[in-house]
Amino acid sequence: MHDSASVPTKSNSMPLWTKDFILISLTNLTMFLGLQVLLPTLPVFVDHLGGNDSHVGMVIGIFTVSAMIIRPWAGYMLDTKEKRGILIGGLTVFIISAIAYNWAAGIVFLLLMRFLHGLGWGACTTAAGTVAADVIPRPRMGEGMGYFGLATAVSMAVAPAAGIFIINNYSFTHLFLISAALAFLALFFSLGIKYQNIIQAANAPKPALYEKSALRPSLVIFFVTTTFGSIVSFLVLYANQRGIDNIGPFFTVFALIMLVSRPLSGILVDKKGYDIVVIPGLLLLVGAMLILAASHTMWMFLLAAAFYGLGFGSVQPSMQALAMSDAEPNRRGAVNSTFFSAFDLGIGGGAMIWGILAQFTGYSLMYAFASIPGILALLTYIMLGKPKRLDA
Repeated sequence: MHDSASVPTKSNSMPLWTKDFILISLTNLTMFLGLQVLLPTLPVFVDHLGGNDSHVGMVIGIFTVSAMIIRPWAGYMLDTKEKRGILIGGLTVFIISAIAYNWAAGIVFLLLMRFLHGLGWGACTTAAGTVAADVIPRPRMGEGMGYFGLATAVSMAVAPAAGIFIINNYSFTHLFLISAALAFLALFFSLGIKYQNIIQAANAPKPALYEKSALRPSLVIFFVTTTFGSIVSFLVLYANQRGIDNIGPFFTVFALIMLVSRPLSGILVDKKGYDIVVIPGLLLLVGAMLILAASHTMWMFLLAAAFYGLGFGSVQPSMQALAMSDAEPNRRGAVNSTFFSAFDLGIGGGAMIWGILAQFTGYSLMYAFASIPGILALLTYIMLGKPKRLDA
């Protein structure tokens, strides 16, 4: 299973930082900022509305399930229709949903808005990833996806802590309006992109809802994000139980480590192959979950954050690059749909499972169990064979 990915000598001369790549990266950044301010704060909002741990899992889970539902259709439309409308439409739904949270007086209405929000999120993120793949030179796919994925790292570095600060010092109304404003800024950036429409070649494979070639990286990312579901759903409540009122620094450390690991891991993948990045990254994720299970002090939470940031920052862009590396231009939407459907299912399914488990075991033992999907991700990566070379 020892893979390598050699790069043609002219690959570095192919421009990466074009206007369109910068604009789609800014679009991705601002829409992730709009989402990340909500991730650690919505569980607190559920508690504010009188909900319990199961309701927290449902609120996180229904969002990712609805995103998963829309992704195959969004991917198919991206491969067959104009891409601009999918991205703009998804962002518009995002904005409307974020504003509508202000009128949630109970769990049922909140769940309805979360379902709508998930539809918008599924459409705009599938579109953004597809547009990015269009403008990244193929020999620099690992590096390009690493930089493109910095949106997640940068947003996590500031948005969760900012969200917690906003609800502690202002109100949930301010939080939801800021989330909507960030999504609107993403919409503004997206208007300047020159979109590449697909020209169907006679011998090209037909567009599809799912892409079988993306199965391996999709399964790996499913197990990885199952662990992530435990963090976004219950970390704030777990830290409060441990006497830590502001766990925002966890997300900052996590994101700063990921900020460094993403582009470096992408370059390393392009030059040395996937094994050297993915296997250590998955082991770090397992270690992070076990450290969280034993955490009683802030420094232990921050150590777990560093492990998780390095692991997630290495594995996620590597798996996305692997999924995209051999995709035909008219199947990139299907690849992104398959990959991010697995991404969403992991977070949503994990949130629901961990929510139920936490009610019986408590948070500490729940995080110990959350190491198991990391082990399954490693076994999946190893057992499903050798990836193809990026320059093949």
